[in-house]
Amino acid sequence: MAAVAVVAAVVVLPPSAGAAEPGTVGAAGLGDPVFPNLGNGGYDVRSYDVNVAYDAVTRRLRGVVGARARATQTLSRFSLDAAALDIATVRVDGVAAQFTTAGEKLLITPATELAKGRTFLITVVYQADPARIPQPFGGFVPTLDGFATAGQPAAAHAVFPCNDHPSDKAVFTFHITTPPGLVGVANGLMTSSVTNPDGTTTATFTQAAPMATELAQIAVGQFTEVDHGEHRGVRLRDFAPQFEAPVLETALNLTPNQLDWITGQLGDFPFTAYGLLPINGAAAEPFPFNGLETQTLTLYRASFLLQAEDKIGGHMMHELTHSWWGDSVTPRTWADLWLNEGHAEYYALHYRYFRGWTDTYGSTTFDDRMRKVYAKANTWRAESGPVARPSALTLFDSNRYTGGTLVLYALALRVGQATFDRIEHTILTRYRYGNASTEDYITTAVEVSGDKTVAPFLRDWLYGTTVPPMPQRPGWTVDPVPPPPADPKAAARLRAALRTDMRD
Repeated sequence: MAAVAVVAAVVVLPPSAGAAEPGTVGAAGLGDPVFPNLGNGGYDVRSYDVNVAYDAVTRRLRGVVGARARATQTLSRFSLDAAALDIATVRVDGVAAQFTTAGEKLLITPATELAKGRTFLITVVYQADPARIPQPFGGFVPTLDGFATAGQPAAAHAVFPCNDHPSDKAVFTFHITTPPGLVGVANGLMTSSVTNPDGTTTATFTQAAPMATELAQIAVGQFTEVDHGEHRGVRLRDFAPQFEAPVLETALNLTPNQLDWITGQLGDFPFTAYGLLPINGAAAEPFPFNGLETQTLTLYRASFLLQAEDKIGGHMMHELTHSWWGDSVTPRTWADLWLNEGHAEYYALHYRYFRGWTDTYGSTTFDDRMRKVYAKANTWRAESGPVARPSALTLFDSNRYTGGTLVLYALALRVGQATFDRIEHTILTRYRYGNASTEDYITTAVEVSGDKTVAPFLRDWLYGTTVPPMPQRPGWTVDPVPPPPADPKAAARLRAALRTDMRD
């Protein structure tokens, strides 16, 4: 196996003139409403250079990560998120730094304090063993011939040390070294592939648009590239398992027409490339979901894509929509997840009924589906909390997905479809490649509609413990909320059902 390349040093900017601030410790946790200990304070990461080498025998990764950051306070010590990683060395601007690990934090003390405003390079040499990470949702998705990564919501730091919070987006370069017969794949576009003297291959991928760490994708396997060329200015390419690519061809060929439809709704595609990464989990590690919106390269369970178009087309549109809602415009905190998932479901359902497909619940129109979702709304709020106030346990319940869609539907009825569309486009333009919060969405909706009463309207829908009346639908009713089950096993079954109830 070729040695992992050491990241080149960057030019360090001198501290600003004036009296130096006393050094303080960067916060080990950003106080996220859902994951308060996730992320780290005191700096802003601008870029990551992630070098990993995969050993097919041990199934471990050796890595060197370079994170270029700017200090937002004078730092005497700071931290990165790192879970179950074996840390060998840490350097700051090429100088050895003291470090220790505590829980899921890598605590770093640089040789000298870092002045506020200074740009500096953190270099961490480490090893990762996917077998040490609990599944599912442990960062790695093991496969028979390698792995893929699934960092959402809080597991990218089990793959590489990072500031693992969606509010700290950065550009990425990946260098993946693999033994003969295996291929390394990552977000963005491949810029080079080099065969090393020992027979290994190092593939380099660049993701030039800012990306949240939870959207990073690193995969190793027997992949083959399926190149669809350029469509609407977007390079369409998939990386499929070599021996399954022919049977997946029908599904992979759906993307161009889907891109035609969604760009008509949301405008130009925000990235230079898009495609699918179908994999199947190892027999002992079942794939925990159908798809995941890792930026520019959506991760998919390959067997899911073998179904007919009317069974997978809506889900594929959901993941494609995430390129705008979630990837380009990323939630500021995990409590803002409804912005991602509510929008992805909103446009996926519109696409389904545009195509004339009956959904799982017997609906053929968006209105009818929303009527059925509305009936469930108080039950979801009682069990899962308000739409914009999830917990770690309820984060991926249906109230963030179709419940979020219901909020958007109500807003469109309140302000009119044309005004709603202007709100959507304003958000996508204003926060392109950045982060938006629930409050940002409310503020923009008020600004674009010119109606201050839209703010309390949206807050009732997003934070209320009971669902408000639906505008223009006086006959719609809500199901009674059933009493909570006393049996713990029944409660667990209910919790699992709420994850998928009334979702596409």
